[in-house]
Amino acid sequence: MRSVTKDNITEVFTSYLGENTDPRVREVLSAMARHLHDFAREVNLTHEEWRTGIAFLTRAGEITTPERQEFVLLSDVLGLSSLVDMLHSTPEATSSSVLGPFHVSNPPPLAFGGDMKRQYEGKVVLVEGTVRGTDGNPIPGAQIDIWQTAPNGMYSSQDPDQDIHSFHGLMTANDKGRYAFTTVRPVEYTVPSDGPVGDILNAAGRHPWRPSHLHYIVTADGYRSLVTEVFPEDDPYLDQDTVFGVRDDLVMKYVEQPADSFPDGYELSGTVKGTYLRVDFDLVLAPSI
Repeated sequence: MRSVTKDNITEVFTSYLGENTDPRVREVLSAMARHLHDFAREVNLTHEEWRTGIAFLTRAGEITTPERQEFVLLSDVLGLSSLVDMLHSTPEATSSSVLGPFHVSNPPPLAFGGDMKRQYEGKVVLVEGTVRGTDGNPIPGAQIDIWQTAPNGMYSSQDPDQDIHSFHGLMTANDKGRYAFTTVRPVEYTVPSDGPVGDILNAAGRHPWRPSHLHYIVTADGYRSLVTEVFPEDDPYLDQDTVFGVRDDLVMKYVEQPADSFPDGYELSGTVKGTYLRVDFDLVLAPSI
């Protein structure tokens, strides 16, 4: 079309889509163009601002590596990752939350009651719970992929001094759907802010901090996979997570316990000399159908 104007360019774009365009592709591209064009018109986007945006995207591509995905980080700090999670969460199930960029594939097996603390300093944390369906029934054999930061606030994939599988483990729920492991309390940390996403945070007067949390990926036959995080109620960044990952039902409580109450049958049983922290958190999966 020759007579393209600022007012009809969105309709012209849509008219250029071929007859055989997949319906979902047509829907997504049309909506994307509509919102993108409306944005440019609303803010009267200048050439200089357009060039700045292109340069930003170029830098994001240049800084991205297999260990660091700047575009995912951008999606996180803009709230898009969390919005997609919330759009597809099941109300009766545990809320999903952001995967984050630090998950390591092929985590080592972690036995029921196994320990991830190893040689690290810090108070022992005992985490327990039941994996169950929305009908309330336990799910024996559910797979629980667990990971977290070390006490220095770094994940194993960030820290050359850690083993790559440090603070990672894959557990199978027992015949009652129960899971249990020991670790140290994760700490709050900052998302990478030395790249273009950090420039956005600085320009917006935002901090890069995340509250401390435990990560889970939970899978079981016949159920939707759950990717989520669990946050302590006393974390200073609970109400200002820079990637918007906190949900009401993902907030838990560390309860201090005397050493003599530590249960038998766990890897650290008989070795805990001081007080420890206990967490009880159930994970609820939605059926896949």
